[in-house]
Amino acid sequence: MAHSIDNAQGWRVYLEKKVLIMLALGFSSGLPLLLVFGTLSFWLREAGVSRTDIGFFSWVALAYGFKWMWSPLIDRFPIPVLSSLLGRRRGWMVFSQLLIIGSLIGMAVSNPQVDLVQLAIFALIVAFSSASQDIVIDAYRIELASERLQAALAAAYMTGYRLAMIMAGAGALAFAAWFGSNSEYDPNGWKYAYFIMASLMLIGLITALCIHEPTIDSTEIDQIENDYKQRLLDKGYSPQMARFAAWAYTAAVMPFLDFFSRYGKHALLILALISCYRISDVVMGVMANAFYVDMGFSKTEVASVSKVYGVIMTLLGAGLGGILVSKYNTMRILALGAILAACTNLAFMLFSYIGNSLPMLTLVISLDNLSAGIATAAFITFMSSLTNVAFSATQYALFSSIMLLFPKFIAGFSGLYVDMFGYNIFFLSTALIGLPVLALIYILNQRHGAINGDPNGNPNGDPDHSSKTTSKP
Repeated sequence: MAHSIDNAQGWRVYLEKKVLIMLALGFSSGLPLLLVFGTLSFWLREAGVSRTDIGFFSWVALAYGFKWMWSPLIDRFPIPVLSSLLGRRRGWMVFSQLLIIGSLIGMAVSNPQVDLVQLAIFALIVAFSSASQDIVIDAYRIELASERLQAALAAAYMTGYRLAMIMAGAGALAFAAWFGSNSEYDPNGWKYAYFIMASLMLIGLITALCIHEPTIDSTEIDQIENDYKQRLLDKGYSPQMARFAAWAYTAAVMPFLDFFSRYGKHALLILALISCYRISDVVMGVMANAFYVDMGFSKTEVASVSKVYGVIMTLLGAGLGGILVSKYNTMRILALGAILAACTNLAFMLFSYIGNSLPMLTLVISLDNLSAGIATAAFITFMSSLTNVAFSATQYALFSSIMLLFPKFIAGFSGLYVDMFGYNIFFLSTALIGLPVLALIYILNQRHGAINGDPNGNPNGDPDHSSKTTSKP
């Protein structure tokens, strides 16, 4: 990443139009997540929903873990009407954003005390639509510019994403307190908070309508699809069946064959690392806001700390993470991020013994955002380096799906675990379950080629070579 930013004349790269576009799209991508995750947990707990139910409720976010299943459609299939008007990427982007806005409004008019099932349905639609938006924005980011700008695009996207999470977390809590009650449950407060969150999605929608469709050279993939179709026709398949099978092969099979052919025996280790890397913070994150409620903090207190210290430490973590990734081996910063996540969870365990303390709340929120910024910078760099631009949407969706699938499944039992053992044991456990990640990082770091884009294990291999090649059938 360092050489890319240096070649783009340092900090001035962040003033380029494409980088600012990714800042806005990163905000649009990051906004919905907490609205069906941590913020929703705060809402449900304040409404009197049990911790066990809150844990199971978090499974609506499993949509992010299964997005690889429909990513081939977004990668190779134009959505009717919108794609003809806006282009394939922008058409899918606008479609998903409109669904998010509509379903957030649906959540806003639902009261978990009387409409819990209705709220769950709308939350599931938000998660599905948001996961779809992530697929297309990630693909757009990879396709938007040459290697010279990719580091800056990733940094801008991450900054927008984290700022949106602050808005969906601290901002939503502040609005819920402003329009309702700071210390008691008031459904009107949450209704207006979610209305405002829906309106903020207009940032992404307006951006999607104003940007240009990226120009993608799909000649090689199209040729492979045509050759495959012709072979099926020669075998006696009908034209309709041959056309569909050839499309399905290039859209749904080739991206996975390409990944496993490039990384060989290391592919499963890479996927194991991706699937476990965020387990500590994801599992802990479900119960964090419920923990604040049970500790007696008001919405305003949590929101105020998050808005000030959370934003500062998020930006500091993102900037520091980018510097560290550019200066040191990416795997070392991945390891640092895993260690910081475990330490942050241990700080929460200490917090559970101390009790209601505003300085301690400030400390744990600051540490959480700082460590997340560092870890995310390294993790985005790692996953992007594994992606072949010929299959950008599908492969990145696979990686980011695997990243969340196992952690979010385990997180569904977090409320049950807290009810059985208490918050202190829960936070300790979430720190310990992240330790195997360090072992996986160590093993892969010994196989330099597995994480530097050279499947033959050459530690001096071109780290970008794998993103420029296409596997033949």
